[in-house]
Amino acid sequence: MPQKITFTTKPKTKFEIPVSEGYQLYSAILNIIRDNDEKVSEYAHDSSIGSMAISNLSGKFKKDGRPNYKTIDPESGYKFNIGITDPKEVEIFKSIIQPLILKERNIKLDKGELRVEEVTSSSISFEELLSSVKDSINPSIGFRFKSPACIQYKNSKVFEMFPHREAVFTSLISKWNAVCPAGMKMSIERDEIARYVMERPDTQLYKTHNVMVNTVFDKAKGHHRPIFRQGFTGKCTYMFAKNAPQDVRNGILVLSEFASYSGVGSAVSRGCGWVDVEVGEVK
Repeated sequence: MPQKITFTTKPKTKFEIPVSEGYQLYSAILNIIRDNDEKVSEYAHDSSIGSMAISNLSGKFKKDGRPNYKTIDPESGYKFNIGITDPKEVEIFKSIIQPLILKERNIKLDKGELRVEEVTSSSISFEELLSSVKDSINPSIGFRFKSPACIQYKNSKVFEMFPHREAVFTSLISKWNAVCPAGMKMSIERDEIARYVMERPDTQLYKTHNVMVNTVFDKAKGHHRPIFRQGFTGKCTYMFAKNAPQDVRNGILVLSEFASYSGVGSAVSRGCGWVDVEVGEVK
C-alpha cells in the first residue's frame, strides 16, 4: 500500500547543508530506522526497487558563502516528504514514525538537527489507485519536478536531461511493476507512450542538474569520492493524442498518481525525482 509521510520540522540552530540535501536526509532517516530495527534498515538500504522516495527540504534558506551550499534558518520551518511503495512499507513506516513520535527523536544532519513538530500521513491501495481513474474525456497531467529527476536509459550510463514522455512514464511503469500485487502489472510499450502522449514543458522553469547521490571509497586515491547523477527540474504538462486508446490513457493516469508516492527515476531515496502531480482537463 503506497504511503506518504509529511514532516514539519524546526532547526535548533543555524547550520549549512548542501544545495541537494537529499543524501543527508536519507542517511539520517536510515540511522533512525537502523536504531529501531536493523533488519528493516538493511532491507531499505539494499532494496533494488527503491523502497523509499525522499523529497528535499521545503522552506526559506539563507545564502551561504560556499558554492553549492545553503544555510538553514532557525526562525523558519521546513517540510519534507517520504514516499513508501514497497511491500514491506508497514515495517519501514513504523521504524520511521515510532522513534520520531514516541521517542521524540530529532533528525540529525551532518552539521545540525531538525526537531520534528508535526507528522501527517496518507495512504492508498493499488486497487484504489486503479479504481480512482475515470474515463476522462480530455485529461491533462501537470508534473512539477521539485528535485532533480535522474532517469537512466536502460543498460547505459546516459541520463535523460529533458522530461520526455517515454523516459518519465517508462520509469514509472518499472517502479509500479516492481511493487504492485500479482495481476496488476502494466504492459504499456514505449512506442505507445511516444505515439499517444505529448509533453509541454515550461521552458522558463526548466533546469538541468548534476547531483551528488552517494560516496564510494576510492582505493587508488585512499579517500571517499562523490557519485553524481544528472537530471532536470521544472514543470511539464502531459496530454493525450486524440486517438489514444482508453486503456493507455487510464494506465498513464494511474502511473501519474503513483508518482506522488514513488518518485521518478533513480536515486529517489537520496532526494531525487520528487514530484507534485495535478490531474485536470484540457481547457
